Amino acid sequence: MTWHKNSTGPRVRNAKKTTLEVDGKPHTFPSHLEALRYLELKRLKEAGIVKEIELQPIFELQPAYRKCCGNIWYLKPHGFSFPGPKICQICKKKMPAIKAITYIADFRITYTNGHVEIEDVKGLETEVFKLKRKMFEYKYPELTLKIVKTVRGAR
Repeated sequence: MTWHKNSTGPRVRNAKKTTLEVDGKPHTFPSHLEALRYLELKRLKEAGIVKEIELQPIFELQPAYRKCCGNIWYLKPHGFSFPGPKICQICKKKMPAIKAITYIADFRITYTNGHVEIEDVKGLETEVFKLKRKMFEYKYPELTLKIVKTVRGAR
């Protein structure tokens, strides 16, 4: 039984990464199921049902900020440093930057009729995912988040 840590998530047991060619370049999918779903979406694009497939779109659920003495300063990250006041103007203490909370979906699919759908291929819904899903649905009510648990033709 092999355990390894994904760079962005919890421990994954026996995760089988799959590399496919995407737009002429190799892309490694974190799971075999996700790679199969991409192939299915690619066939839908060739059939004219899907207009565009975006891999790993990032959504900000809560912005980065600094907090001290009851004040909050929202920050926009520039590279790896955070602009804005680093020292509280009231108590003169250093204010650490609190990183933004982001959600990285598997696919953003734009259909030919204009409908946009966000897809996430899941074998198991973790508690962290359930929380991020609620935050996503609150912040982006105009988008549909679809969870794909099985893919046609998969084991």
